[in-house]
Amino acid sequence: MRSIIDEISPSRMKAIELCLAERESLRRYVKSLLDWDVFAVEDVVQETLLRAWVAAESLDWEERPIRMWLFRVARNLVVDQHRRNHRAIPVGLCRSEFEATGCEEDPAEQVAERTVLVAAISRLSPAHREVVTRVHLCGHPGEDVAMALAVPVGTVKSRTHTAVRALRADLLRGGWGEAAA
Repeated sequence: MRSIIDEISPSRMKAIELCLAERESLRRYVKSLLDWDVFAVEDVVQETLLRAWVAAESLDWEERPIRMWLFRVARNLVVDQHRRNHRAIPVGLCRSEFEATGCEEDPAEQVAERTVLVAAISRLSPAHREVVTRVHLCGHPGEDVAMALAVPVGTVKSRTHTAVRALRADLLRGGWGEAAA
């Protein structure tokens, strides 16, 4: 009966030997990147060595220093882990955290209200959408908007008034009475 070591190709055996020789320096390098988080360090080191094992047949173990390849793979794994961990957005904030910031409104409600408002604004005609966006969302004075659009100031006032009335009616129809008021 043949052992599993007999079935490993010579290139893979050489890869194993070189990787094991670099294991401690790789571990120290990853520790310096991960602020000594032992479990994360082990995960990165194991994944790096696994990738070296998988790529053993295609890597040039003679001419290229394997240490640099291992360090680059480990660094990339740390960067990926950092991105993955910092991409998450906390959703379960408690009321005391809102009171500490002075904000009483739930961020989820703000997102819902903004989504409804954007949908309502998108249903306006382009001319009304342009004016209400510039005046109410960007805070530009009516005279500046009139100059930018090359229309009289009265037209800007009229379009703004009509757009706000249309938005209010649209929001009331959608059941957003408080938001429309």
